Amino acid sequence: MANVGVLGAGSWGTALSVLLSDNGHEVTVWSIDENEVNMLNEKREHELKLPGVKLPDDMVITGNMRSAIQGKDFLVLAVPSPFTRSTARKMSPMVAEGQIIVDVAKGIEESTLMTLSRQIEQEIPQADVAVLSGPSHAEEVGRRLPTTCVIGAKTRKTAEYLQSMFISNVFRVYTSPDILGIELGGSLKNVIALAAGIADGLGYGDNTKAALITRGIAEIARLGVKMGGKIESFTGLTGIGDLIVTCASVHSRNRKAGYLIGQGMSMQEAMDEVKMVVEGVYSAKAAAKLAKEYDVSMPIVEEVNAVLFEGKSPAEAVNDLMMRESRSENRSLTWEE
Repeated sequence: MANVGVLGAGSWGTALSVLLSDNGHEVTVWSIDENEVNMLNEKREHELKLPGVKLPDDMVITGNMRSAIQGKDFLVLAVPSPFTRSTARKMSPMVAEGQIIVDVAKGIEESTLMTLSRQIEQEIPQADVAVLSGPSHAEEVGRRLPTTCVIGAKTRKTAEYLQSMFISNVFRVYTSPDILGIELGGSLKNVIALAAGIADGLGYGDNTKAALITRGIAEIARLGVKMGGKIESFTGLTGIGDLIVTCASVHSRNRKAGYLIGQGMSMQEAMDEVKMVVEGVYSAKAAAKLAKEYDVSMPIVEEVNAVLFEGKSPAEAVNDLMMRESRSENRSLTWEE
């Protein structure tokens, strides 16, 4: 049994806290929001973000960050990606040398183009930073539905230790050394999911969704491999797997925001309606900047940015994607002349 601190009591942090508690670990959950702490302690349920999932009686909910960090065998950082750096900065003086931090959010910082693990390492250099990602909506993990994820870590020892902490009969965990590929797949798929939602909002069908998923993973893999990620990550759970679930699921906040935009809402109106952080909006500009920096063609990402930030109509963006210059699907495949 391990003593675990979970930083962030949103839907994902809460679901993972329940999973870890089910596995026999002692869990302390921290939230910055005093009202959230009081509600979780009184109701033993996150009525707003994870209704119907009961918290174990012995799970500690606190607003004291130090008590959630010090003396813990490992930490789970589950705050939304825009708050990863600021939270890590606050955590740093309390984190012990070599203490393991598993980041479970997904995103890229627009100003620095850093993945979340790099931000954490910059703010908490003494930590052993790992990541957990894959097709894993909190609503289903909280209901204990079968789910598979991947742990990425710098060493096999850390990866296999965390694998043994999270794995259960409803949560299968694989390991990988490709932290960069895992994080790029997890963050960039949110941008493609916005496009898929927009297509749904416009009333398009399964053909359109399949095209966006397939061409979307091609864009993600092109950029990811050029940045140093491994193709196996983009064809696995943290690439195509996560992309499929985020583009298709009713639980996906990115797909829902895209749907509302396709229905005619502005980006801000859609985000307000979703009532949770839509991480694809924050990653879209970063993805476009990375595409330019690494000279990689990402037309879906470009059109999503045009709709979100330049006032382009969703229907026009789809038309421009369809009418791009004709080309081969994969330029590495050639005819024998």
